[in-house]
Amino acid sequence: MIQWSNILFDALWAALPAAGFAMIFNVPRSALPFCAIGGTLTYGIRELLLNFYSIELSTFIASTTIGIIGVFWSRKYIMPRPVYTVASIIPMIPGTYAYEMMISLIAMNNNGVTDMLLQNFIQNGLHAISILFAIAFGLVLPSLYYTKRQQPIL
Repeated sequence: MIQWSNILFDALWAALPAAGFAMIFNVPRSALPFCAIGGTLTYGIRELLLNFYSIELSTFIASTTIGIIGVFWSRKYIMPRPVYTVASIIPMIPGTYAYEMMISLIAMNNNGVTDMLLQNFIQNGLHAISILFAIAFGLVLPSLYYTKRQQPIL
């Protein structure tokens, strides 16, 4: 059963880190609402799709969605695409998986390598790397498809 209220509530809170990250990198004020909307959309889409797909595939679809929207926003408002898209994916960064991976690594360093620690290290590391690749490819694919080259590559 999909908990619509939880997804909506969490998605609205995801606007804060997206807008905050945009402010840190001096995004123009006119683009801040779009960054917040993008953070809300990406996180909401990912959380909705997590009911049906893996976290990697859900993240890829959400990143591709904001990549497509970012291409159109950048054309409409004549601003570089990363202004909108990079801040929008910040709520989807796999911090928990990376943190758990590092905790396992530190525990292996302090207590010695055990099967459980090694399994946690590898599993969390693969999740974190897979999610990061899903974000990167999801952001890049729409711009490769929709962007027209003005000059030949030579």
